[in-house]
Amino acid sequence: MRAASFDAHGAHAGPITLDVFASERVAATFANGREAHVAALLAAGIAKAMAGSVLIGPYDPRVQAAHCKRIAAFVAHDPLPFTDESEFDRYVEYRAALWDVDPVRAAAHARLVLERLAGVHEAFAYPLAAALAAEPQLLVLDRPLPAYAPQILAAAGPRAVFSTHVDELGARAFASAAIEWVRA
Repeated sequence: MRAASFDAHGAHAGPITLDVFASERVAATFANGREAHVAALLAAGIAKAMAGSVLIGPYDPRVQAAHCKRIAAFVAHDPLPFTDESEFDRYVEYRAALWDVDPVRAAAHARLVLERLAGVHEAFAYPLAAALAAEPQLLVLDRPLPAYAPQILAAAGPRAVFSTHVDELGARAFASAAIEWVRA
């Protein structure tokens, strides 16, 4: 991100300048939850920068959104309300279709990720496993729970991880297992 900012519908973030390279993990703190959420959306290419620029790999989300969605996976702060495993299976199928990957392979990979997330409440483990089902290059976490940092980062494996936080304690939990912590 290079001086990337977003300001619409009462949501604001930026300007943000930072890099997340392959296999790198960056935890960033923001003034409040809304700003952290918008920063995560920018980093995943879901929200488009209104000023400055964001590149996901070599792609600009403003013009090449489909390419960005195949590189970056976003995990929201609020857990998804899965009531049973069949809903999780359908969600993994949806993500596989979105990323144009074999649904059987995606389901098998999601199940392996769930095994790595032993001890993480299913409300948080299911969305993370589904996000990792297509083996994205970048995992964007919107205010992940610090208590789960070791399990989340282990499940993420060697891919790049960007996480947003609203307090230094949360960022440090991810920074202690990650490479870098920045104050945005």
